[in-house]
Amino acid sequence: MTDIKSMNLGELTAYLTENGFEKFRAKQVLSWIKQDVADFDGMTNLPQKLREFLKADAYLACADIVRVQRSKIDDTVKYLFRLYDGEYVEGVLMQYHHGRTMCISSQVGCKMGCTFCATGKSGFSRSLTASEMIAQIRSAELDCGERISNVVLMGMGEPFDNYDNVIRFLKLVSSEDSLHIGMRHITVSTCGIVPRIKDFADLELQCGLSVSLHAPNDEARSRTMPVNRRYPIREVMDASRYYVKKTNRRITFEYALIDGENDSDAVARELAQLLKGFLCHVNLIPVNNVTGAGYRKSSIQRQQAFVNILSAAGINATVRRTLGSDIDASCGQLKRNFMKGDV
Repeated sequence: MTDIKSMNLGELTAYLTENGFEKFRAKQVLSWIKQDVADFDGMTNLPQKLREFLKADAYLACADIVRVQRSKIDDTVKYLFRLYDGEYVEGVLMQYHHGRTMCISSQVGCKMGCTFCATGKSGFSRSLTASEMIAQIRSAELDCGERISNVVLMGMGEPFDNYDNVIRFLKLVSSEDSLHIGMRHITVSTCGIVPRIKDFADLELQCGLSVSLHAPNDEARSRTMPVNRRYPIREVMDASRYYVKKTNRRITFEYALIDGENDSDAVARELAQLLKGFLCHVNLIPVNNVTGAGYRKSSIQRQQAFVNILSAAGINATVRRTLGSDIDASCGQLKRNFMKGDV
């Protein structure tokens, strides 16, 4: 089946003309897609022959909301989306002073197996299409009644393990044919897939890049991030330097602070040395509760001491504000497996 919602106008035009339909029909179909039409029969200005063809050969990707959880401590909303094939992903809508930000998933589950992340513990099913990523944003917009102005690919999955679809998503969602969200308002996160960081740099897109680091050396990083055994820190840092040099854009390093694991003064000094002279920002994240992980977040005092050491070394660092913790919507808490009573 053909995923027409992942096509741009040129691709949709080619698809229809190659199957014997007039060129102008593509703009009609695209107009209905932008109006969130649910099925091809709803495209009432199309001839019956075209509608029957589309029903037989194509599908309209969706991200239907089947559960909504609203935080009682902030304005965070967590959505459970059902995809066209019955798979589920979660997404999170956050309110900041600059507007609504949507954290979307790029895969159903994840292969990376980071020990502090619930998604990796729930296994992997498949990657999402560009249209399914867009559908998460649009479904959340319709639910909250507001435009979403910022997007982060930090939900379920490793975006660079779904590289082609993610790049298609970025180009499509930022176009006038879709949601027209500017590239500068989109951030892609990766656990450190080195070849893809370099490929991404070569595209010279204007969106942000966030690299999950979580430790300043290979021994510590490999304990929590199995991907480090394939792409060790030296290679990740080299690829990150290439990205900065190629794009002249600041890179963000994500760092989950885990009590007694990676939050000591000595570790902070080692991290400062690793990042010395780097055009970067360090986003410190007090680790969130994940069933079975047994990790505890660093104390407020330890968090501040870590920030102070990095700042004294000239490294820009802040502690991320925790949002949606009462609904398991914080970093690392999204999961793939759900009990029957959940949906």
